[in-house]
Amino acid sequence: MNNAIDIIRAEHRALAAVLMALQAFVDGVAEGKYAVDYALLDAMVRYITEVPDQVHHPKEDAYLFPALRARSPDAAAMLDQLEDEHRRGHDEWQRLEQALATLREAGMAGLPAFQHAVAAYRDFQWNHMALEESKILPLARTALAPEDWAAIDAAFARNDNPWQGPAGKYRELFTRIVNIAPAPIGVGDAGTAR
Repeated sequence: MNNAIDIIRAEHRALAAVLMALQAFVDGVAEGKYAVDYALLDAMVRYITEVPDQVHHPKEDAYLFPALRARSPDAAAMLDQLEDEHRRGHDEWQRLEQALATLREAGMAGLPAFQHAVAAYRDFQWNHMALEESKILPLARTALAPEDWAAIDAAFARNDNPWQGPAGKYRELFTRIVNIAPAPIGVGDAGTAR
């Protein structure tokens, strides 16, 4: 029962892993541990922006949130906030992509702004996931009926593997991130280390 909850949590863990890896890599660049690797940064930014926007949030908006809104009117304010954050997510990741473009153009002079953008995006996603996990998922577990869960579970089951997305769409991207990122962030060789 509630396979969707397990999938949502697994997707959150996958997103959190890449967010934390991105933060660790950027901090490592700032500390002089790693050289800037634009292929790695591009892959990480693509993963942390596309997976929530294209895989995760649409299922919450179309299945979980409407069912919970119908069964638990007290959840309306939290659901309004989460849906607003889903809409604002596009603006948040555009700021991150712009900061990466600035880093590419300005070189190391653009690193502080990119580091700030990474931290802001990480905090935005982290707070969003925390509200879902601490309030929405426990409420959904108790408030939703079995027929609600049947539709929600079926929708989230189509997301497939949380690390790879539907039909493995993000498998290559996630594998690329792990293979490019230097240890201990990933399994890449020390060639990106300074």
